[in-house]
Amino acid sequence: MKSENKSKSLNWAKHQKRWFGKWHLYLGIIAGAIVAFVGVTGSILVFQDEIDRALNPDLFVVVAQKKKMPIEDIVPLIKAKNPKLKIDYLFLGDIKNPNEAYSITNLKTEEQTFINPYNGEISGKRIYTSSFIRVVTELHRTLLIPVAGRYICGLASLCLLILTISGLRLWIPKKWKQLKSVLTVRFSGSFKRQNYDWHNSLGFYSSPFVAILSLTGFSITFSTLVIPFLFLLSGKSPQGVAKLLGAKSAWHAQAVPLPLKAIVAAAKEKMPNGYIGGIAFPADKMGTYRLDVVSGNLPKVGKREMLIVDQYTAKSLLNSRKDFPNVGNAYLSWLTPIHYGSFGGRPTQVIAIIAGLMPLALFITGFIIWWPRYRKQKKGKKRKTGEAILDETSETDAPQTVLKPAKIKLPLPKLGRYFVIQFKSGFKYAAIILMISFLMGALYGLPSGIIIQPAIFVIAFSAVMVCLNFICALLSELFNILFLLPFRKGSHKVTRYFALSTAFLVCYLVVYIVLLNTGLEVF
Repeated sequence: MKSENKSKSLNWAKHQKRWFGKWHLYLGIIAGAIVAFVGVTGSILVFQDEIDRALNPDLFVVVAQKKKMPIEDIVPLIKAKNPKLKIDYLFLGDIKNPNEAYSITNLKTEEQTFINPYNGEISGKRIYTSSFIRVVTELHRTLLIPVAGRYICGLASLCLLILTISGLRLWIPKKWKQLKSVLTVRFSGSFKRQNYDWHNSLGFYSSPFVAILSLTGFSITFSTLVIPFLFLLSGKSPQGVAKLLGAKSAWHAQAVPLPLKAIVAAAKEKMPNGYIGGIAFPADKMGTYRLDVVSGNLPKVGKREMLIVDQYTAKSLLNSRKDFPNVGNAYLSWLTPIHYGSFGGRPTQVIAIIAGLMPLALFITGFIIWWPRYRKQKKGKKRKTGEAILDETSETDAPQTVLKPAKIKLPLPKLGRYFVIQFKSGFKYAAIILMISFLMGALYGLPSGIIIQPAIFVIAFSAVMVCLNFICALLSELFNILFLLPFRKGSHKVTRYFALSTAFLVCYLVVYIVLLNTGLEVF
């Protein structure tokens, strides 16, 4: 029995015996391929606009003339020339680019119509869902699996975050003199050794950026879960914001829709320093205008803001500048640019491309590490099973007693005292993780000179993950206390998890409030 227990323990590599090693291995095997695929498609989407324009120059590019027609003048002209053309959304794009066409989207037919911004003429059409970039986008977001695919990709982002954190924990050397060996590749070593070094080195150097991409990917997918937490943490009611987003125009029997010129004028009055990048038209008599306004120079693609306007009175029903907290505006302006690296221009886009390819590289090198070990363990099990059968056939009929190792039941410590001890140690861990989170964001923006915003952004959105983790820990501890402890089945490990999660929650909430609710305007 002793030798049998020993053989079981040998099934795990030395560095995988601890819980984070097992998490890293299991998640890598289960989700590694999906994570790698999502990463590669994400790298393609970093330059999605440039690729789409390069593949379809006849649609996007127009001959520059004196001045583009403003939105309030070109829409009536388009409708006069094409009365059957339904306009759900008009995208103006970068109005500073004289060669870029406007585009109109019909959500029902999925048809995209391109408009010459100088004369209102149609320059081309396509079904936007069949374009190359749209297909890659759907692969990246949903794997082309209806409904469930979106959540599979979102959970894959969470798995990638856990893989990154657990990988870093595995990477930490026991002694400082070993630091050089885990930061470099030993090219003089065998293929097996070089592959192992590449896995360690690539994982370490890419970890800040891969972690940020996975964090933002999760936040984009589970926006209906993340956004309410962001508003709650900022003292805003999610129900109130949802009500504003779902606002309706004040229709009555005598109501007459205002001309678009009045709507645009109202938008310019509310946000005089921005320009309209796109406008969603009312779907019905109760519908509203939604204007996507771009302003400022940060991020480099421009700060995105939102106005929802009554189609009959031009009254502002939602003004993101006033109605959203700082982190709400950060979600609008920074989340997607940080996910695709466009917030800092070319330097951060290059980083995003490389970071998107890292899961594939780490999956391949990790598989090369794991597969020989798996085969060796499998062969070892077969051999030991055969030996056990031979031993049984050679045994005498004399009865034999098999001694089982005694299970030592350690008494659970008093929960209150144990919780306090673990809670204190949790503060130390939380302080370290907070510092690392800030540095990760700062490193991401460093090549473009944009340091503070992404650093604060990482902490703000990590706070949501900490809140979600705390809820899981709380439910686990309640189950532990109510259903396990009365039967002496409870685990002090659950209490430790709850204590550490509580410490993280307190630390992140304090920092979140200081950074985002003290008048600090960074977004």
